[in-house]
Amino acid sequence: MAPAMSPDVAPLFQPLVVKGHTLRNRLVMPPMVTNRFIGGPDGIAWYREHAAGVGLVIVEATSVNRFGRDLDRENLAALAAAIHDAGALAAIQLFPVDFGADMKPAGLAVEAIHGIVAKYRVAARLCADAGFDGVEPHGAHGFVLNQFFSPLENRRTDDYGGPPASRARLGLEIVQAAREGLGPDRLLLYRHTPVGEGYALDDSLAFAAALVPAGVDILDISPASDQLPADRAAPFRRFGVPVIAVNLMDEVERALAALREQRADLIAIGRGLIADPQWPQKVRAGRLDDIVRCIRCDRGCFGNLDQGRPIACTQRR
Repeated sequence: MAPAMSPDVAPLFQPLVVKGHTLRNRLVMPPMVTNRFIGGPDGIAWYREHAAGVGLVIVEATSVNRFGRDLDRENLAALAAAIHDAGALAAIQLFPVDFGADMKPAGLAVEAIHGIVAKYRVAARLCADAGFDGVEPHGAHGFVLNQFFSPLENRRTDDYGGPPASRARLGLEIVQAAREGLGPDRLLLYRHTPVGEGYALDDSLAFAAALVPAGVDILDISPASDQLPADRAAPFRRFGVPVIAVNLMDEVERALAALREQRADLIAIGRGLIADPQWPQKVRAGRLDDIVRCIRCDRGCFGNLDQGRPIACTQRR
């Protein structure tokens, strides 16, 4: 019996230029909270290791309240430099509140909303000054910005609630503030869940149609379904900016199908990269049998996360 032929993985390793920034390949490390201090030696080492094979690293969700406090220009610059030294572009995901804060749309005064928007401007400016290539507001997965977008979660009757355009207002104001902080040349991403509590794909497409003119350069669509690779990312390609797809993309054939069938431009490898930071290098070399596989046990990653311990993988020795 002839040995199985390895797939042609070249599409995963084609460069992509976005607003003058060159991603060396189509692979993205998505934002994953690590329970490490991203400005300290352990956090910087973690990101340096995982940046070695991808084109773009999006550092984990980080509260805008931390910028200018425990995160300053010096330690952020060290983090960005470590990612760059490993060959990847560096972005950081910005979260609107402190983790664990019980923040709901109904409980935020308008003045507090304006304060959050202003903090995005400050955080983006500090990230740009520290050498990051871009930032990404986190508007997905049922967290605060996603709650504002949801008609089931957002029952406000002021300018930030009611019809879809008003429920999208906070996300758009944050994008505009982040763009002001970044300046015109750095990359602005936005992470959004395409189908959520009380809203459908068409609502998200209308939102994206406003996000791109407001300054978004890359749409990070999370998640896809478990069925067709990047199925929920594909409709967002109509807006003319690169689209990131995620979900089970460490399965090489799924990642290739998403690119080959033009459903996405960039492929995010999450838990698979935790299991094996060398996933990109092994795939490129055709060493698929050598990859340490994520078995979806969720013990070392989500289990450690829930217990406040640094995330890891049960499959790594």
